[in-house]
Amino acid sequence: MLLDEFKKLSHRPKILVLGDLMLDRYTSGLTNRISQEAPVLVLKTAQQEDKLGGAASVAHMLAALDAEIVCMGVRGNDAAGDCLIDLLRTAGIRESYVLAESDRPTTLKQRFVGRSGSGLPSQVLRVDTEVTKAINTVTQSHFLMALTHIIPNVDAVIISDYDKGVCTEALLAACIQQCNEHSVPVLVDPGRNRPVSIYRGATLIKPNRVETQLAVSQSIVTTSDAMSAGRQLCQDNNIASAVITLDSDGMCYVNQAGESEFVPAMSRAVFDITGAGDMVISMLGLCLASRLSPSAAIQLANVAAGMEVDRAGVAVLCREEIEQELGQLVGSANRKQVSARQAARLAEEYRRRGHRVVFTNGCFDLLHVGHVSYLEEASRQGDVLIVGVNSDASVRRLKGSSRPVICEVDRSAMLSALACVDHVVVFDDDTPCQLLHDIQPDILVKGGTYRREEVVGYEIVEAYGGEIRLMNVVEGVSTTRIIGSLAKNTQLKKAG
Repeated sequence: MLLDEFKKLSHRPKILVLGDLMLDRYTSGLTNRISQEAPVLVLKTAQQEDKLGGAASVAHMLAALDAEIVCMGVRGNDAAGDCLIDLLRTAGIRESYVLAESDRPTTLKQRFVGRSGSGLPSQVLRVDTEVTKAINTVTQSHFLMALTHIIPNVDAVIISDYDKGVCTEALLAACIQQCNEHSVPVLVDPGRNRPVSIYRGATLIKPNRVETQLAVSQSIVTTSDAMSAGRQLCQDNNIASAVITLDSDGMCYVNQAGESEFVPAMSRAVFDITGAGDMVISMLGLCLASRLSPSAAIQLANVAAGMEVDRAGVAVLCREEIEQELGQLVGSANRKQVSARQAARLAEEYRRRGHRVVFTNGCFDLLHVGHVSYLEEASRQGDVLIVGVNSDASVRRLKGSSRPVICEVDRSAMLSALACVDHVVVFDDDTPCQLLHDIQPDILVKGGTYRREEVVGYEIVEAYGGEIRLMNVVEGVSTTRIIGSLAKNTQLKKAG
């Protein structure tokens, strides 16, 4: 099974990421009016966020997947370069081989993202600051010398070429040759406008559909077209294997021996394809560094890419998230049942999409019509409903040793079966306060005759601008009454 293959991944494999490092800057806000000076949108800035981009994004993804990363590339002597280094260090990535060149700026891509009214945010402008000339001879010499020390001590090398000047032909040739001499797999994410011949001798190359079409001068419409093009790439350039990504169709694997495999894309609502290619090369590199089979590698890369496109922007994934996804694919877990950490990540992602997150909590022992009615009403208050469920130990502390009647696994499963519930998270505390801190729902819902200030956690939610809403309850229905009625009927039967 694929989950078993995933569990074979090495702990902390060492990987060198060589390529064009970038800084991605996102400036977001509201675009509710047109400028009086010119017919252009006015972006009222709300926040700015810097992220690692290009080869640095690949390094970040791998670090989040529990790999030990050495990064090799260039930066400018500027504020963007300082920010790039800070982000690399924060991510736990070794940056001692990131060299500064005084005559080039740090490659910076500034994206301006606006939202109008309640609509989804969209990019309105991108501004690039970059030069694409080759690195100078001094920098190249430093890199060539460093490779002789690094390559014998890593499990894999990933070349992330964005054609910004780092991946010179001399550097590529030396890197690939040394990898082959030391039996270290070297994977290439090629530059779009660069000849494939400069990657001669690589273990694996990962072009997308357009890059492959340009390389072989033929269109790719069918899977057979992709297989044929991949074989041609490998044979003409002495590359051991190729993985060709075919956007929404999936990806193809071929090698020089004639073996091939097609993996269709996972069916899901695509939200943002940004970062999918970086995730594919990252997972392929992690798998080959762990000596997994090519078949397992491409299938795991396909799963990770599917998870990536389901999120806004470039998102990093941890092993726990991918393992849970794989478990769900084989039916070992319910897709709606998540951990507290996953619930917090999901809530953040939903908010980025412009969705309003609703949260409620309870024991939900002996699920009854009152619960169902209440949860249906709660779900109508926003776009996503997350339900916190007290664990068995928590219920015992709150209700006594005779409770719960139904164990937490079954209570979670029954709640997950309701169409109105999007996610269920079990918590072990007596109150949901920590969950509220982590998830930060837009709306906290509670049913019953409470006043606002009697709702547990109301002060947490209101402190960050959230809202408390009180729901109606079905009169005369409760778990306690049902249990009492069952006990009474049992006694009557015994007496009769």
